[in-house]
Amino acid sequence: MRAWLRLVRLPNLATAVADVLAGFLICSAATAPLAWPPAACWLAILASVGFYAAGMILNDVYDLPLDRRERPERPLPSGAIAPRSAAAAGAALLTTGTAAACGAACAAGSPWPALVGAALTAAVWFYDRHASRTPLGPVVMGCCRGLNWLLGMTAAGGPHAFHEWLIPTGMAIYVAGITLYARDEAGRPRAAALGGGTLLMTVGLVVAAGFVWSRTLDGPLAAGCRIGARDWLLLWGILAAAVVFRAVSGIIVPVPARVRQAVGNAIMSIVTLDAVLVLAACGEQWALVVLALLGWFLFGRQLVSPT
Repeated sequence: MRAWLRLVRLPNLATAVADVLAGFLICSAATAPLAWPPAACWLAILASVGFYAAGMILNDVYDLPLDRRERPERPLPSGAIAPRSAAAAGAALLTTGTAAACGAACAAGSPWPALVGAALTAAVWFYDRHASRTPLGPVVMGCCRGLNWLLGMTAAGGPHAFHEWLIPTGMAIYVAGITLYARDEAGRPRAAALGGGTLLMTVGLVVAAGFVWSRTLDGPLAAGCRIGARDWLLLWGILAAAVVFRAVSGIIVPVPARVRQAVGNAIMSIVTLDAVLVLAACGEQWALVVLALLGWFLFGRQLVSPT
């Protein structure tokens, strides 16, 4: 069981759930008091988990020859899980994600969740089968993250305005940066990849902050939010600086252990960043609900590595 949890990157599944939940809350303009999310939200979350887990499994299936040389301790090259079983599980999870996205579309009364789900299916397959070891890899992975946000947003009938589009765009760029940064985490890291990844992460965080910047800098952000836009931007800046600082430390001391630490921190920060975005649109209570997913990540990290 632990080998399977490692194969699907158990801690990272929390970030996929956080994206969809945050996207749904922001586009549905949810505010206090807390209420049980509708079926469209839960089906979108199920779809996201299916897509993410399938992507992780199939990535290891297609990378098996490389992992036998560079990462022989992983579940497939070590023999803990048979490649045929992993491939079947990946296909089943991808099918589950597609079906759940269609279910979200029916529950939401809109075709967009199904269309986003179809795009995610294609993006996951293309990344794992063709793009992961090419220069397109970070771009496609970033698109997967942006589409994951849109899965939650479309389940709520959004995005409704330009400033809402800045979130999936910014987070897509941010994750593209993480992917580029992590490209050589198992070998000798290259300065160009580390520097380019850090730059992309920074740009993505700036673009996502435009969600608030483009709306207003005066007055409260949401009915349940007791801080203003300027204080929110300060909070976002502190979180962004923490991510960039860890990434820069990996550039200064470019050893695999330091790079993996920076990558793990950047991935874990997705949950916190999502919660802060929800804070701006929905207030403190819903932000705490999203932030609670950090417990999932931290618990899962005690069992298996997120990278």
